[in-house]
Amino acid sequence: MRGLRTDRTAQTIIAGHAFMQNLRRGHYELGLDAPRGLRVATAFTELTGAS
Repeated sequence: MRGLRTDRTAQTIIAGHAFMQNLRRGHYELGLDAPRGLRVATAFTELTGAS
């Protein structure tokens, strides 16, 4: 893959993937009140509202 030329880019992708998995599984207090299928979208809406 062209985007994973260095260990740093691979680490960034892996960290982002782990974050998304944890959001979906409800490990954070973000989007917990939303239906399971909309949890990630709701969490990102909550994150953009937080300053």
